[in-house]
Amino acid sequence: MPDYPRTVTVVEVGPRDGLQNEAVHLSTAEKIAFVDRLTGAGLPVIEVGAFVSPSRIPQMAETAGVFTGISRRPGTRYTALVPNVTGLNRAREAGVTEIAIFAAASDTFSRRNINQSIDESFVTYKAVCDEALAARMRIRAYLSTCFGCPYEGDVPPLRVTDLARRLLDLGVFEVSVSDTIGVAHPGQVTKVLEILLARVDRARLALHFHDTRGTALANVLTALGIGVSTFDASAGGLGGCPYAPGATGNLATEDLIYMLDGLGIETGVSLERLLDASGYVADRTGRALPSRVAQATRATRKPGVGL
Repeated sequence: MPDYPRTVTVVEVGPRDGLQNEAVHLSTAEKIAFVDRLTGAGLPVIEVGAFVSPSRIPQMAETAGVFTGISRRPGTRYTALVPNVTGLNRAREAGVTEIAIFAAASDTFSRRNINQSIDESFVTYKAVCDEALAARMRIRAYLSTCFGCPYEGDVPPLRVTDLARRLLDLGVFEVSVSDTIGVAHPGQVTKVLEILLARVDRARLALHFHDTRGTALANVLTALGIGVSTFDASAGGLGGCPYAPGATGNLATEDLIYMLDGLGIETGVSLERLLDASGYVADRTGRALPSRVAQATRATRKPGVGL
C-alpha cells in the first residue's frame, strides 16, 4: 500500500457549492439545520455560504442569517465565499472569521463567472485580502478550471502553478486546486501535482474534484499517494457550477469518508451522522442525491429490498 497520510482534512462545501446550483430553494431555517447536522458529524471545516449578489446566485441570499443561526462547535471552522470588498464587509458584519476567494485558471471562465479577466480579478482580490488580513481573518483561495475549461479546453499546469503562487503571495493560507467540470483523471492529477509541488508547499494545497466522469475518488486516491491531505467534498454529492455547462455534482463527502475509513485514514467525521445530514437535504430537495454510499444506505434500510 502507498504511504498515505495518516490524517486527512475534509472541507465540506455542500451548504455553499452544493446548494448554489439546486433548483429547490431551502429556507434559512433549513440551511441552519443542514449546517448543524454537518457540525454534529464532526466536519472540521464547513463552508456555510457566500456573500454574493442574490441576483446572481439566489440560493445564497440567506447566508448572513444562516451564520447568525448556526450552532458553532469548537474545533470546526465556518467559512464563506466573498467575491469583493462589499462581500467581505457583509461577511464581517455576520461574524465570519474565515473567508474564501475564487479565481480561475482560464480567462474565459473568469469573465463568464465574475465578469473580470484573471488579472482584473487579482486586483479585486488583493483589496479583499489586504482588508481581511488587517482584520485578522484567515483567507482560503479556490483556483477553478485547473484541469480543463468548458470554453478553452486544456489548461497548462504551469499556468495553474503560477496562479497558485500569486494567490499565496496575496496572503491566502491554502489554495484549493479545482476540477470545476470533472474532466480530471489520475494520470493528469499526477502530472499537475508534480509541477505544482515543485513550487508550492504540499501543506498549502487542497484538491476539489467534481465527479462528472466518475473519476473523483480515483483522483483522490492518486493525490493521497503523492501526499496531499486536504480535500473538498459536498454532502450527498450536491452541486455543480452554474457557469460551467455540463458540470455535475462535487465529490460526495459520504463516498470520500467511506473510502478513507476503509484505508484507516483519520478524518474525525462520523459517516452515520453525515448520512443523516445529506438525507435531510435529499428530503427537502425532493430528489435522490448522487452519493453512491448514501443511495446504497437508503436502499438497504428499506424493507423488502433484495437481489
